[in-house]
Amino acid sequence: MIQAVIFDFDGTILDTESVWYDSYREAAGAHRIDLPLAIFAQGVGTYDDAMFRYLREQAGSDEALEQIKSNAHRLHTTKTSGLQPREGVVAYLEDAKRLGLRIGLATSSPRSWVEPFLATHGLRDYFETLCTSDDVERVKPDPALYRLAVERLGVTPERALAFEDSANGARAAASAGVRCVVIPNPMTEALVFERYDVRLASFEEMTLERLLQRLNAQA
Repeated sequence: MIQAVIFDFDGTILDTESVWYDSYREAAGAHRIDLPLAIFAQGVGTYDDAMFRYLREQAGSDEALEQIKSNAHRLHTTKTSGLQPREGVVAYLEDAKRLGLRIGLATSSPRSWVEPFLATHGLRDYFETLCTSDDVERVKPDPALYRLAVERLGVTPERALAFEDSANGARAAASAGVRCVVIPNPMTEALVFERYDVRLASFEEMTLERLLQRLNAQA
């Protein structure tokens, strides 16, 4: 029986991934560089410098790459100012709390990035623990973040359920022995997901209670 739920952050709770892609694509476009989604998607859910290597090659200099990065961060700050949680995610957090489940977060992003967003949207108090890149040597797809999360939540891996938007995140959960529900966003829906238990189009497709009933019946 599921006793704990663990949420990814970027792309799962808030669709910051789509905003990052739009920001980098716009910043690269100012240098007449096209940024394919396939290049960007390689880094979703992990730290991968494939996009930066590509942009450096296309831009022709470190200076131009730094300009693109700087402009992308400026655009991202503007674009995320009104960003809201993905539809249905707050209802899932509320239901998890009502059902007495332990709630954690496991993200490849640093705490300094995650906590301001959680505070702004009034979500911080839902989480018993935040496991971030500051806490582990290797981020997703390495299972370290999920192993740490279940340890802190005081449950065994098979009693936990992860929510992920990326293939890297889903691999991390599966490698840690944690069951996983993938809920892709527009940036990740075309990725190949190899290891997961359930795939949903959105958090609104199925209530948490019904999802848990389905997974518990399969256990």
